[in-house]
Amino acid sequence: MDFVIKIISPKININRFFQNENPEKIILELIKLSNPNSLEKSIFIFPEGALSNIYLDDLKNYSYLFSENYSDQHIIVIGINSIEENKIFNSLAVLDKDLNILAKYNKNKLVPFGEFLPLENFLSKFGIKKITQGYNSFSSDNKRNLINLNNINFLPLICYEIIYSGKINKNNEDFDLILNISEDGWFGESVGPFQHFSHSIFRSIEEGKNLIRSGNNGISAFINQKGEIINQIKSTERGFIEIKSFVKSKKTPFSSLGNKIFFYFLIFYISLFFFFKKRENK
Repeated sequence: MDFVIKIISPKININRFFQNENPEKIILELIKLSNPNSLEKSIFIFPEGALSNIYLDDLKNYSYLFSENYSDQHIIVIGINSIEENKIFNSLAVLDKDLNILAKYNKNKLVPFGEFLPLENFLSKFGIKKITQGYNSFSSDNKRNLINLNNINFLPLICYEIIYSGKINKNNEDFDLILNISEDGWFGESVGPFQHFSHSIFRSIEEGKNLIRSGNNGISAFINQKGEIINQIKSTERGFIEIKSFVKSKKTPFSSLGNKIFFYFLIFYISLFFFFKKRENK
């Protein structure tokens, strides 16, 4: 691998969602933490919701910060909200140093009450809203295409999309790395961040693929295709993980069949039972 992947794990307080944060201050903090080397070909992975009160289009106002600190050798992956056709999306954006959009993924599975309000037309009349910033619910997308960066195919997942066993690879395409970004601050000091992280391990084993996880206020990690944690940063810590190589692997039967594989096993065992029962009666 002729480049390095940096998983950035900041510790930005969840209270910023309810305050008028200074985007420039947060951006500078993220840049400093990522420690970019202008001569080193790198992909920087930042977590979901790193910038909570601006949209992707607004990020252009701070392009000078990125162009001054990153180079043409760098690709930036960041979780940020975006607007398309008057719809708001929770997005994963891939950018160059000048903030040109190289690729974008909009979250498919939204968190009830966190990202959208069920029965919104009715409940909003009583002043009830989702718990995240803003009154309008997020919109969900229905596409999950692979993102190719430096000839590596990434399967993008935002936050709790990682919990859906057998349903993450919607197009049944082969890929190299699962890319999961998350904001786990909503769990507080509960067991939530650890449970959320454990699902990442299971998805890695099921798909037989290496997994990258960048979590703010959560566990960031690099997990191999066997579900082994190669490196991690605890939810109470901040820093980055460097990946300089990984072993590519083939799809597993589970990756192709999903949870239907258990139905096929059940049919097989039932058939086997009746086969031996019939032989016993003879």
